[in-house]
Amino acid sequence: MDFRGLLAYQKAMEVFNISKNFPNDEKYSLTDQIRRSSRSVCANMAEAYRKRRYVNHFISKLTDSDAENSETNVWLEFALKCNYITIEAFEKLSSQNIEIGKLINYMINNPEKFGCTENN
Repeated sequence: MDFRGLLAYQKAMEVFNISKNFPNDEKYSLTDQIRRSSRSVCANMAEAYRKRRYVNHFISKLTDSDAENSETNVWLEFALKCNYITIEAFEKLSSQNIEIGKLINYMINNPEKFGCTENN
């Protein structure tokens, strides 16, 4: 399986898309922040998947991905406070963000299920 097939990767890509509706005056602040952190979730996951041969590298990149996922949630909270997204959209995205975190943590705790072996 390719990293693009990972459920967490696909969900993180959906979070990125919400920023397309933010006002233009946020282009270089909140919009940029949420895009960078949500992209980073995906990028770190892709790197982790390519480093499956080395368990510690795999886990390290997934830990980075999880941290970026947490940052994305903070930016979603700011988007809600600024009324750029509705409470319904926030709750959906926040729930999705939590699910992404759980999926990433599942990968961290079960690297062997993703092609990692202890002796590589």
